[in-house]
Amino acid sequence: MAKRHRLIKATPEQVWGILSDGERYADWVVGTTRSRPVRGDWPEVGAALEYEVRIGPLKLRNETVVRRCLPGRELELEAKAGPLGTARIALELRSWGDDTLVVVDEHPLQGAGGKIHNVGVEALIQLRHREMLRRLEQVCEEAYRPAGGRPGPSDRGRAEPAGA
Repeated sequence: MAKRHRLIKATPEQVWGILSDGERYADWVVGTTRSRPVRGDWPEVGAALEYEVRIGPLKLRNETVVRRCLPGRELELEAKAGPLGTARIALELRSWGDDTLVVVDEHPLQGAGGKIHNVGVEALIQLRHREMLRRLEQVCEEAYRPAGGRPGPSDRGRAEPAGA
């Protein structure tokens, strides 16, 4: 089971604002080039979004479904990757002073991913999570940066998403 965490300089509400926007999924999930909601009201349980993965000239469309949601705190997803199978991806947000500790936990559920799951695959998932959490942090910082610079502790609760 691949588990990784990162401290993000944004409030849990701000991080949740990004996670709960199905249109932003491709901004922080490694390997996706675009995403769009296809069923339900993201991130309610049962809601789904479609995302595209490009491998050279190939375009693969896959789906992610919300399996568990505690708004502002936890989001558990089932990512479907065609013949590679499915994976459970759990994101947990923990308030950490003025910041948010984001914990991601992923493991394969079905298909080829589960059958070939080993230490090497775990290492690749860890690298993917490192980049995914770095992207999530970047998206949060860009979305909630007040005019004139980085959010400070007193600004974080008031900053509006960029473009709001």
